[in-house]
Amino acid sequence: MRRIMIAFLAALSVGATTLSGTAAGAQGSELDRQRLRQSLNAVHEAGMYGTYSHVAGGRESWKGAAGVADVDTRRPVHPGMVHRIGSITKTFAAVAVLQQVGRGTIELDAPVARYLPGLIPGERGQQITVRMLLNHTSHLSDYDHLIFRTVEDLDANRLRTWQPQELIDLALAAPATGQPGVTPGEYSNTNYIVAGLLLEKVTGVKAERYITDHVIRKAGLRHTSFPRTPHIPGPHSKAYEGLSGLIDPPRDYSVYDMSLAWTAGAIVSTMEDLNRFYRLLLRGDLIDAGLLAEMMRTVPLRAGASVSDYGLGIFPLDLPCGRFWGHEGGVIGMTTVSFSSPDGERRFSMGFNLTGYQRFDENGNPVPHPVDAAVWEHLLAAACGPSATATAKTAPPATPFQLDRIPIRR
Repeated sequence: MRRIMIAFLAALSVGATTLSGTAAGAQGSELDRQRLRQSLNAVHEAGMYGTYSHVAGGRESWKGAAGVADVDTRRPVHPGMVHRIGSITKTFAAVAVLQQVGRGTIELDAPVARYLPGLIPGERGQQITVRMLLNHTSHLSDYDHLIFRTVEDLDANRLRTWQPQELIDLALAAPATGQPGVTPGEYSNTNYIVAGLLLEKVTGVKAERYITDHVIRKAGLRHTSFPRTPHIPGPHSKAYEGLSGLIDPPRDYSVYDMSLAWTAGAIVSTMEDLNRFYRLLLRGDLIDAGLLAEMMRTVPLRAGASVSDYGLGIFPLDLPCGRFWGHEGGVIGMTTVSFSSPDGERRFSMGFNLTGYQRFDENGNPVPHPVDAAVWEHLLAAACGPSATATAKTAPPATPFQLDRIPIRR
């Protein structure tokens, strides 16, 4: 949903690749449990209300939590909390579409108009392919930016139920961000709303139902679902949004109608479920090797002021101990990061319950925040094990989570 971490993770990749080319293989090292605990505590101490993490390597696993789920009652967070995972939903949706590609009901390089005639009017409907939806090179405008224009928009849309066609119409009424297929791409939630309608057209069932039956249940995920109400099902934290100081103190937005995100970002899950999901995906248990290779074919994607690589619903993260694949997810009040080594052996997922804590200077550039440096250290400890200690102190992130914060008018 809200794209708030790709630029940050791209900055991690740049910093990491300039550090060391000799740390490959650290993915298989043991879990540094003391470092994981200390670094997660440091995220909370740096200003994050609450955070939880799950790390797995081979047959080992570690889980932890730090901070509070409710700033008023001081109820603590715990590792098994259900969490809005935002745009990590895109990986689930991409897997569902690729399953249909495997069955021959969808062709990746066929125009969207073949399956949804008239949905994207005119020549664009013939130019935009299914692949362009999944790798964000369609250049359809992002409806998300058109809905949130003032602070009041957050509350006005809190309990509104959106139909997919409404979201697409908003995007189509706005100028395209470029020519279909031209790179770098422009990340847009609209792409995955269209992909949801495409899935419904070829399967004859609701997209949520198909993804639940053929991706979530196939992966054996017990705490992952599309919520049926604005409430998060199961034990969960509150979700606090600060909008870079415009909401002070930050307010709870855990009750929110996620029809606004649908197949682009509405799923809830746990950190442990996410690690299981990416392990099975990258081991070829959800789609075959050929389709997984298509997922990993990347194109340049504009990420804030930088350009990063993006595949079909996943993107790579290069760290000193190797390359990882996964996604980030951000919604109002909650952020998630989930990545796995290519063999599915080393996985890490991390959730936060406060967004919009960063500040920006008069030129709109992000001001470094202690939370971001602490997150960097924890992610390195999770991914790279004991070898992360020196590296984490050498390469703090260049930018905080800021790919495209909600463009609220000041």
